[in-house]
Amino acid sequence: MDVVEKINLILKRANISKVNLAKYLGVSRQMVYNYLDGNDLSKLPNEKCQLLFKLLDVKGAEEILKLDLTDEYIQSVGNKIFNAKKPAKKDEIIDLSGLRKEEQELISDMIFLIKEMFNEDKTKMCLYTINYFYHFLQAMNNTKELKYVLVYFSKAAGLTNPNEFVFDEDHQYVFESIMYSAMTLYNNGGASRTKLAESHKRWEAELARKNEEKMSRTQELNTAKVQALKELGYTEINEANASEVFDKIAEIQSRNAI
Repeated sequence: MDVVEKINLILKRANISKVNLAKYLGVSRQMVYNYLDGNDLSKLPNEKCQLLFKLLDVKGAEEILKLDLTDEYIQSVGNKIFNAKKPAKKDEIIDLSGLRKEEQELISDMIFLIKEMFNEDKTKMCLYTINYFYHFLQAMNNTKELKYVLVYFSKAAGLTNPNEFVFDEDHQYVFESIMYSAMTLYNNGGASRTKLAESHKRWEAELARKNEEKMSRTQELNTAKVQALKELGYTEINEANASEVFDKIAEIQSRNAI
């Protein structure tokens, strides 16, 4: 086992991801992969090398091979990296108070990865991708299947055990099976734009219908709001009259439903 293999073993045992190590070293995730792409630490700048030695509690690379990976040692390494705090820049501060430690770490890791994506890809494609991901998160509370999508691709990437079901197991199992069949068809060229044109048109029509219903409901609500303000003698909704106006809107909607 060479030095880099031993380091990777320590990181794995201590549950330290490349993202965690990148944040600790103050470099990008890609740089960490570059640093650890070889049999030794020759690619690491001296400053980063010293930080790594400090993390592993050694004075040099030769000591790494001699390390006894006891549970106590692994825990000490993990504690060092997860307790390491770097002062945040003023424009990067996000208030995470009230969240559990693992929740704070997850949010921090996600922000780190998203920032890296923007730094590495200055095209509009990256912006579109992250914006769609933001929409995905917004829609997830109303569509439980979106959670199953995330699990499927996590499993497909080897990041989650395929037999792990943290949501509704029966629904998740069926969904994953259908996703596998669909992805197999897609990847093997069994589907084409021509063959699926009619299906896509039906989907477009369904989305158009839902959007029309949404716009209709929005217009209905706006009409009720205008009427409520008029009946109450107000010109706008503010903090003082909000409760009264909303009650009046509900009353108007009930009258119109009769």
